[in-house]
Amino acid sequence: MTLHLAEAPAAPGRTRSFHTMGRRVLELLYQHRVLSTHQMHVLLTAPDKRPARPVYLRRQLGELCEAGLVNRVRAQGGGDGPGRIQSQPYLWFLTDFGAESVEEAGELPTRPYRVTPDSVAGARQAHTLAVNDVGVAFVEHARRLGHECGPLDWTPEVANRIRDGQRRFEDDHVISDSVLNYVHIERGQRTMLTFFVEVDRATMTSARLAAKLAAYGRLYEYVPQSPDRARRTPDTTRPAWMYSYPVFPRVLVVLDAAPPREGQVDRRPQRLAARTEDLYTRTAADVRLQRLKERLSVGVTTLQQLQQHGPCAPIFTPLLRGTPAARPAPTDLYLTT
Repeated sequence: MTLHLAEAPAAPGRTRSFHTMGRRVLELLYQHRVLSTHQMHVLLTAPDKRPARPVYLRRQLGELCEAGLVNRVRAQGGGDGPGRIQSQPYLWFLTDFGAESVEEAGELPTRPYRVTPDSVAGARQAHTLAVNDVGVAFVEHARRLGHECGPLDWTPEVANRIRDGQRRFEDDHVISDSVLNYVHIERGQRTMLTFFVEVDRATMTSARLAAKLAAYGRLYEYVPQSPDRARRTPDTTRPAWMYSYPVFPRVLVVLDAAPPREGQVDRRPQRLAARTEDLYTRTAADVRLQRLKERLSVGVTTLQQLQQHGPCAPIFTPLLRGTPAARPAPTDLYLTT
């Protein structure tokens, strides 16, 4: 199967033919905005095949780049000096022309956001890649376990309204880092799960992160005001989230932190453990979350644990349960946490 796409506007009379991988690369970049070569290679590896060297992928990326459909920049963190910078991996994203080509195909929901070199190189680069790392970890372990979670089964930056009004968008909505869908399959029984994913790289205070978790409590209870209160029906008194999700998604907080510099001691496990304890204490003090603790599921883990052990391992510390002095042990994400 091939995908026929027009050349860049500079050469409107020519066409290029790309194989299935080229089409899938464009779809991945449209959905996830920015991906490293390694992330794309993992996502594009067929579940029933051993990972091959990404030479063919690089060739396809080169052709897409020549056609004006994709662009690339070096990842940050290379340190000083051209040699260190050149050692950093490439990050890939669609050009406007590439995004328009995907939209013309009509296979994915249209997303108005456009990626630019400046936005890729901006302060949120590491956060964006970490969100993708969470999705990649779910995809890898789903393949290993025979579950279902594909390369397009998470959507970044999904906004849900949490109150009426015309304030700042950020004040009226909770914006999830991503919404991820996962199908657990065991003995022929399929369990469909949806997650609000929050990735925390310790760049915000624990108070701000706890406030964002509290916003999910507001989302659970938010019922849009009806313009005609005299004619209310059961549908007009339903919480808004019910129009988008069959059940309220579980909230998954994935903690990460920048690695230590060369020669420094790695104190990330201690820092992230303290972060989890702070979150537990703050959510335990939130009146709304405690009122809803039997209906909301919030779990915390680290990116390293998720990548190493997978989502079915007992790596999730449940919030909203017990007391800080008698916190439940980590559990797997399929239990009510």
